[in-house]
Amino acid sequence: MGSRGQKRTETADELPADKRACSSLEFRPSSSNCSSIRTHLNSPNSTPDADMETSSSTSASSRSDGEHGKEDESAYGSCDSDDAEQQPRHHILRDYQRRRSSTDHGKLNTILSNLNEGNGGSGQLAALTELCEVLSFCNEDSLSSLMADSLSPVLVKLAKNESNANIMLLAIRGMTYLCDVYPRSSGFLVRHDAVPALCERLLAIEYVDVAEQCLQALEKISRDQPVACLQAGAIMAALNFIDFFSISVQRVALATVVNICKKLPLEGPAPFVEAVPKLCDLLQHEDQQLVESVATCLIKISERMCQSSELMEELCKHELINQVTLVMKSNSRTTISQPIYNGLIGLLVKLSSGSFVAFRSLYELNISNILKDVLSTYDLSHGISPPDLVDGNCNQVHEVLKLLNELLPTSTGDQANQVVLDKESFLADHHDLLQRFGMDLFPVLVQVVNSGANIYVCYGCLSVISKLVVLSKSDMLGELLKTANIPSFLAGVFTRKDHHLLMLALQIAEIILKKLSDVFLSSFIKEGVFYVIDALLMPEKCSQLMLPVFGGIQPSFDSSQKSSAREFQRCLCYAFDMVPSSSVSSCKIDKDTVCDLAKHIKTNYFAPELVESDKGMTDVLQNLRTLSAALSSLINMPVDDGTTVQHEEKFYSILHQIMLKLNGREPVSTFEFIESGIVKSLMHYLSDGMHMRGNVEFTGSYDHLVVLGKRFEVFTKLFFSYSDILVEDLPLSILIQKLQSGLSTLENFPVIPSHGFKQRNSFATVPNGRCVMYPCFRVRFVRAEGENCLSDCAEDVLAVDPFSPLDAIEGYLWPKVFTERTEYGELDAEELEQREVLPNLLPSNANSTQAESSGFIDSMSIDLPEMQEDEADFSQIASEQVHFRELNSGETMSLDETNMGCLLKTGILSLSENWITLQGSAGKEQEFPTESTKNMRTPCSASGDNDIKDSSARLLLYLEGHQLDRTLALYQVILQQLLNSEKEFMTWAKLWSRVYTITYKRALESNQDDPQEHTYQERKFSVSDQKIASIQNMGYFASMFACKLTSDLDKSSPIYDILFLLKLLEGINKYSFHLMSCERVRAFAEGRNDNLDNLKVMVRSVSQNEFVSSRLTGKLEQQMQDAFTLSTGGMPSWCNDLVSSCPFLFSFEARCKYFRLAAFGPRRGQLNAISRSNSGASSDRQTTSGGLPRKKFLVSRDQILDSATRMMDLHARHKGLLEVEYNEEVGTGLGPTLEFYTLVSHEFQKFGLGMWRGDHCSFITSTTLPTESVILRNSSGLFPRPCSPKSDANNGIQFSQVLKKFVLLGQIVAKAIQDGRVLDVSFSKAFYKLILGQDLSLYDIQSFDPELGRTLLEFQAIIVNQKRHQESICVENAALKQDLCFRNTRIEDLYLDFTLPGYPDYVLSSECNLKMVNSANLEEYVELVVDATIHSGIARQVEAFKSGFNQIFSISHLHIFTEEELERLLCGECDIWAFNELLEHIKFDHGYTASSPPIVNLLEIIQEFEYSQRRAFLQFVTGAPRLPPGGLASLIPKLTIVRKHSSNCADTELPSVMTCANYLKLPPYSSKEKMKEKLLYAISEGQGSFHLS
Repeated sequence: MGSRGQKRTETADELPADKRACSSLEFRPSSSNCSSIRTHLNSPNSTPDADMETSSSTSASSRSDGEHGKEDESAYGSCDSDDAEQQPRHHILRDYQRRRSSTDHGKLNTILSNLNEGNGGSGQLAALTELCEVLSFCNEDSLSSLMADSLSPVLVKLAKNESNANIMLLAIRGMTYLCDVYPRSSGFLVRHDAVPALCERLLAIEYVDVAEQCLQALEKISRDQPVACLQAGAIMAALNFIDFFSISVQRVALATVVNICKKLPLEGPAPFVEAVPKLCDLLQHEDQQLVESVATCLIKISERMCQSSELMEELCKHELINQVTLVMKSNSRTTISQPIYNGLIGLLVKLSSGSFVAFRSLYELNISNILKDVLSTYDLSHGISPPDLVDGNCNQVHEVLKLLNELLPTSTGDQANQVVLDKESFLADHHDLLQRFGMDLFPVLVQVVNSGANIYVCYGCLSVISKLVVLSKSDMLGELLKTANIPSFLAGVFTRKDHHLLMLALQIAEIILKKLSDVFLSSFIKEGVFYVIDALLMPEKCSQLMLPVFGGIQPSFDSSQKSSAREFQRCLCYAFDMVPSSSVSSCKIDKDTVCDLAKHIKTNYFAPELVESDKGMTDVLQNLRTLSAALSSLINMPVDDGTTVQHEEKFYSILHQIMLKLNGREPVSTFEFIESGIVKSLMHYLSDGMHMRGNVEFTGSYDHLVVLGKRFEVFTKLFFSYSDILVEDLPLSILIQKLQSGLSTLENFPVIPSHGFKQRNSFATVPNGRCVMYPCFRVRFVRAEGENCLSDCAEDVLAVDPFSPLDAIEGYLWPKVFTERTEYGELDAEELEQREVLPNLLPSNANSTQAESSGFIDSMSIDLPEMQEDEADFSQIASEQVHFRELNSGETMSLDETNMGCLLKTGILSLSENWITLQGSAGKEQEFPTESTKNMRTPCSASGDNDIKDSSARLLLYLEGHQLDRTLALYQVILQQLLNSEKEFMTWAKLWSRVYTITYKRALESNQDDPQEHTYQERKFSVSDQKIASIQNMGYFASMFACKLTSDLDKSSPIYDILFLLKLLEGINKYSFHLMSCERVRAFAEGRNDNLDNLKVMVRSVSQNEFVSSRLTGKLEQQMQDAFTLSTGGMPSWCNDLVSSCPFLFSFEARCKYFRLAAFGPRRGQLNAISRSNSGASSDRQTTSGGLPRKKFLVSRDQILDSATRMMDLHARHKGLLEVEYNEEVGTGLGPTLEFYTLVSHEFQKFGLGMWRGDHCSFITSTTLPTESVILRNSSGLFPRPCSPKSDANNGIQFSQVLKKFVLLGQIVAKAIQDGRVLDVSFSKAFYKLILGQDLSLYDIQSFDPELGRTLLEFQAIIVNQKRHQESICVENAALKQDLCFRNTRIEDLYLDFTLPGYPDYVLSSECNLKMVNSANLEEYVELVVDATIHSGIARQVEAFKSGFNQIFSISHLHIFTEEELERLLCGECDIWAFNELLEHIKFDHGYTASSPPIVNLLEIIQEFEYSQRRAFLQFVTGAPRLPPGGLASLIPKLTIVRKHSSNCADTELPSVMTCANYLKLPPYSSKEKMKEKLLYAISEGQGSFHLS
């Protein structure tokens, strides 16, 4: 590694192997050299290899940028990539062109006269040559219509000169240039019969170059004159001899046909039909662009012919169906674009609709297998289509559903035509084809509906399922329904509040019961279908069911399709009709129809006695209800120290019986699970009833922590004590599956697309009078009745920005409605604030957090560093200063813009970094975080503070009697109320047109909580129990009860219980090691375990993926695809609330995307969404920098940390991408940047920094740091080295260097996450917990120091045992001393002193009686060691890290990740590559294919690499030794391997790479052994510098 920092002495050509980095200008043309770039792009000799090579001039220019930086910067400084580009010279070029135009016009007149004179062949040839030269350099201003009209007949005449091929060639080229320069000249050429002349030359094809030029000219003419080209036979002329041309010319020929087909006349003859056979043959071409052009032609032709059944039959005769299905089957939507693939599906829809031949062919070709794959890529795990198909995804699904509906015809009375009857007859005669069709598609359709698809997709899927059920015979239907749990599926559909879906579900249920009543009747009862149908007829029974019949609302425009509004704004009944209606038709069904069908089903298929609840219940449901009641009775049982064991045994017994039922032979349906009340009882018992209370606080008493702790221990003992079963069979896993199933059935959180917004400019008077690009709400503000302190708002109806937070609305209203009588007379709010501005800003008044708007709206937030980024007065701060702020949890200051401006002007307030510093009267600085440091709400504050009145609130706002949630935007509040209403549809027009009345009244100064909120049953517990609870870290669980999950849910809702129980189970699963260890300590104290070795715990936790809800993940993904709602903050409140309070419900990939949107804004988030892998995983490593500003920084390899410090001082707050260039090296871009972060990571892990445990060197300054330090290795990861809080007085200057290092580390980590870079650092799990703001306990010590943690835990068990022993003896003997023994050794004989183990300089206590550890002070010793190790000893280091981190973005954004996920986000993947994975995610090009012998050898070599060799290979190729999150599939650009050509023997060459493109040039070595030898040599010798390839 040492050689990597040394400068190479060889020249670039002599290097044996090196990493090649692309210049920053390599992939984009310079604006100052357009002509050379145009020549290069048109050059037939240009190759991708040539494009990627770095020119010396480019490298020199990029290097000079860094060397000529600001003079006051160091030798390694900063340079802007944008500074390297010269100023645009369009105005200079324009003046030049104007001067040239007059000259060109004169030349053209001379050329025209020479051509007309006819001075022989040589004269015409010379004139044509000069004409082509002039046209190639002139522009449209140089030509006039008269000149173009004059040239056209002459060129057409010369193009027919068969005696001279050169004249023909130049004349046709002149036509091409003329159309290129002056597009209107194509009309003149057509008028002079140029098209027939060109077609004649093509059909004759005497000269290949003439024919190629004819195709070029035809392509230009067809752009503006497609009909003329069609009539002249240009389609067949272009296609007739297409196989004789090169690929590039074939593309031109097809482009001509595409231009013509796009403008086919709607009436008249169809000469294009004769081209269909040739086009069908070309569909199997290997060139992607060619195939897309052919597909476009066929799509347009089918659209033209779809009105005639005869023409459709004619199309099918040419094997069109065969060829299209082959393209779809072999393509898998990866080599042709999404719109083209969608168009091919639409072509099949039209053919199958109008042609029986097409219908039959599709069944015979097994089209269902292809369509099944298409629906499968609807990404059932996320409920959406692949993320790279945002624009066309739902169009594709919609087209597939249209095709499926056409392939399942059902005649409806008079509407049935002969084609439909023929189709039905065919299916009746071919049951085997219909059965295969159904078996392929039925389970996928069910999964799509269950995945949370929008209402249009659901309707389409249900319509297809309904037709399948109708067309299938009884025996076939029985086999079909075995592929999915149809009763449970229908029960879930009944929760959707839309009568279209309800009607289809009832129709499906009716047909199934009609055909297979004896088979499905009992299962319909078991899954709750009967109860739902009964509740439809008797609404009063809805309240008796825990399963809601109508669980939510789907808006009428709940679709993410981006087709024409005309198609989707009509009723669902017509959504999949082939013929669009000319007018909005009325709905085909009504509520009476639904009720009539429900009554018919109940009367004919369900026995009357089922109506009685007792007889209608299944045995499973009755048994579960009995257990639920028994569990509920435990809550009211009085508990004290004497009855604890009995209580725990009964809880264990009931819990055990519940799990036996859930995992028994007879399955438990979702309906039975929910209706039994098990979820509610279990949640109520585990939370001790606190999940139903608001504002739960623990005021120092451990009573409730003891209750929770013991119940969690019993729960953990039952659910995690199995060692002989698979993880998926663990009781906890089974319970989670049941809860997830219930959540998928019940939840109906809406996905609100922006298609309801009419994009228009509006002026929002409230809150700050500004123009917006969306409509505004019309609001009337009215004073509440009985409110005497506030005045009436004088204005009438006001335009309110819908995405403004309620705080901003209050800020607008307050000065207008508030007046106060004082000694100065009546003062309005504005005058009063000016008088009281300073007292209001004192720290004593800064106890409340400022309410923030939900979503990602930035327009209303005060981001001071961004607002005045360039003003040094506000942002300058000495880089050496390190501020440490001791703030209470959640203690921030609320400042409005008016007060902020006043204080800035008067000098009372100064800004530094992201902190507001208030100069007090005593000269002391009080610092508070600004808005930019707290953009994202913590889980508790985001979801749980709704019940807590914000003391800074001055007004309370109400809408229709409901108090408005201050954490939401006005749009979210109104939308939430509309969604919770009983209306079936939400009409967008009414949403924006109606006038909303908001009442206001003054908030009370202080709000007294309901005394019942904190009243609990008195319980008395032993001292030992309280001791266990105190070390149990129950604060994590206690904090959950103070959090409100989402404002969309009522606490009495079963969805609320499911979500809260999942949240609690996830916490228990996460802390299972802590809970099991506590249980072992308790067992040791109670004498049930007398061996300290039994304290060791091996816990088999459930995978975090078990808690992920695919349905909610899909909905969040759909919502995040809507760019408008992201940019305006219009996301539904449940998105922000659930991601904050229950992040485990969403996949890691979805949370990564949400995190980037929340932390960095939609702009960077959307750019990341573009950079996706084929697997759909978000690439959080590299970002597409096209839309982001970039900063280039020059660094020195010999001073990496100093360079990093300087970089962060200059660009920590820069929102763009940072790129690195090394001093005296030509490479720049992605590769050097990734290596820089790797080198910085290694620098932070070296001995001698005094930062980490295990580094026992004394604190030293950077000036004495050894140059060659060894990397600090710790198998458990890095954890901060403890330092006594009192050590500042003795060695404060040296320790300040350590704190600066932690500040820099925080900056580097945050910047790496922001820019998507990978760090090669191994932090301990406990340190990640500290980063995430979690508290550590004694049990966490084992994760970074196993020996110390184990010893402390054993000491703790001894202490608890001693307390239990003292409680068991009588009071008069309580003073008897008990000698404590540790593994048969008295504590005194261990000779422990009160210093931190491993750190003799760290004195734990200075008290004279705490010198040596004995039985009396062992407990205090353990507490002091724990405190020094994970609390006070590392507090300043952690705060320094966070202060550096917060300079980039708020660290609170990371709270939605677990420790393992944060490590994955920061450090990427270290996975093992399988051979198939390598083949799938590596691109082979320029001479290599997947089957090439050198490629096979390389992949085998990579698999044989050891861990260190694999890391070295990755760093050699990509610049980083780790893969980004998502592994090899997420590597962008994709790893590409090409053949390296050499003039000499390949075995003498070395491989080379270009890290900016992940591009490996590999010579074709003669053997695998030689390849491995050369590759390892190149990897080892090519490190440490970037030179030209």
